[in-house]
Amino acid sequence: MTDTATTLDATFIPESEERIDPAWAGVGSLALGVFGLVTAEFLPVSILTPMAADLGISTGTAGQAVTATASVGAVAGLTIAIATRRFDRRLVLWGFTLALIASSLLAAFATNLAMLLAARVVLGIGLGGFWSMMAAIALRLVPMSLVPRAMSIVFTGVSVATVCAAPIGAYIGDLWGWRAAFLMAAAVGAVTLIVQMATIPRLPPQSAPSLKLLFDLMRMPSIRIGIITVLLFVSGHFAGFTYVRPFLENVPEFGIEAISLILLAYGTGGFFGNLAGGLIIERSITAAVSIGTLLIAAMAFALVTFGSFDVVSAVAVTLWGFAFGALPVAVQTWMVRAAPDHAESTGGLIVATFQVGIASGAVLGGLFVDSFGPLGAITYCAVATLASGLYVVASRRSIEV
Repeated sequence: MTDTATTLDATFIPESEERIDPAWAGVGSLALGVFGLVTAEFLPVSILTPMAADLGISTGTAGQAVTATASVGAVAGLTIAIATRRFDRRLVLWGFTLALIASSLLAAFATNLAMLLAARVVLGIGLGGFWSMMAAIALRLVPMSLVPRAMSIVFTGVSVATVCAAPIGAYIGDLWGWRAAFLMAAAVGAVTLIVQMATIPRLPPQSAPSLKLLFDLMRMPSIRIGIITVLLFVSGHFAGFTYVRPFLENVPEFGIEAISLILLAYGTGGFFGNLAGGLIIERSITAAVSIGTLLIAAMAFALVTFGSFDVVSAVAVTLWGFAFGALPVAVQTWMVRAAPDHAESTGGLIVATFQVGIASGAVLGGLFVDSFGPLGAITYCAVATLASGLYVVASRRSIEV
């Protein structure tokens, strides 16, 4: 670890360890893996009512299936790299995909809440572990100069899952029952495993992650700035977007069909934002992060100020999705470049930071909605994302001096 690694736009990596020929097929298998995991993570949302009725539990209790996955994922993100540090990373990756298959099958045949929660715990381990190591594996599949492009391809899986998973899950659940939706997720996992086994080369462990290393990394200026930046914009984004439907119902007063179309536009915007983010990152990571966060802030302020106009609300939510789509790619690449020798550990920090940001955003958003209505949560989103963007700009200047 050198001083060069503390610069946000640094591209330091030992020349002898950098891959010359990109393994794009392997990168594609990572995108397929993240698609399957994200689809399985949020699948209960689209089949919650029939699942709860069949298992004889309340809808609120069934909703804890998502909470269980997120909670376990946060812990796994920090610890899985340490627990598996002696194993070939290819084998560990296959293990995450096997967790997706096993959890989906267990959920599909669940007869009670305990079996369902057990399935979601297994998924949380695979999900958290995959997110923590994804950037590190991508780093070893392509040259450093192509990492932003590789990360953009991988996050395409997230975008496609965000747009398609819920409606497809709901359709399959309505057509063949909610268990068929989980069987579909297991099938996606099986295909993913076959592709990964065919395309991912041997990846012997290169570093020795530890708890001490995590604390050492957090003392690096660029890592510390990255964590604070992510906490701010993730908290703001999820505080606002969690309550965007009540906002659209009460301020511009859209009907359910219009809201569905606007949310579809948000997801589509995220897909193209992911692609655009990859291009911007190749020139400057801090530009990608600051543009993304400041654009979300601008759209949130537009909703608060002119949200009663139908066109303004529709356009603002779509551009919000576009802006947020670029940010996960940017921050993952940022952390990899900040400490390329310890990409797995920085990946774990990002996973944990995202989960804390999501949780804090949900709490703060709920408080603001209860106190001021949907406008309160959107206003907090605007302020938090604005602070995040300005902090990145100011911090970059101070680090590079």
